[in-house]
Amino acid sequence: MQTLELRFPPPAVTLLVAGAMWGVAWVAPSLEVPAVPRITVAVAIALLGLGFALAGLVSFRRAKTTASPKSPSHATSLVRSGIYRVTRNPMYVGILFALIAWAVFLSCIWALLGPLAFVLYMNRFQIAPEERALAAVFGSEYSRYKKGVRRWL
Repeated sequence: MQTLELRFPPPAVTLLVAGAMWGVAWVAPSLEVPAVPRITVAVAIALLGLGFALAGLVSFRRAKTTASPKSPSHATSLVRSGIYRVTRNPMYVGILFALIAWAVFLSCIWALLGPLAFVLYMNRFQIAPEERALAAVFGSEYSRYKKGVRRWL
C-alpha cells in the first residue's frame, strides 16, 4: 500500500471522488429538496471551503515554502500562523467542504460517502506521509505543533 503514498495529487483524488459521487447520485434515490435552498446551502459550504483553501495557500506563499503535496520534504518553513492555528491541513479541509457542498447539490444522502472516502484516503495516503516528512525536516518543533493543532478541525 505504500505505493499509493503521495502518488496522486489531491486535486486528482478530488475529481475522482466527485465523479464517483455523481455516479452514485445518478443511480441512487435523491432527496426532494427545493432547488433554491439546496443550491444556496451548497454554495455557502463551497465558499467556506474555498476560504480555508485560499487561506492555506496564502500562508504558504507568505512563508515562501512549497505547497506541493507531492514533495512535503522540500518544505523550508513550518507554517503555524493564520489558518494553520486552526487546522494543520486547511487546503484539504477546503476540498472536504467542496465535496460536502457537491453532495448537498446532488441531493443524495449516499453521495456523502464520497467525503468520507476522501478523508480516509487522505489520512492514510497523503497526510500520514506528509507528517512523516515534516517530522523528519522539523523534528520536535513539528511534534509540538501537532500536539496543539488538529489534523482536520
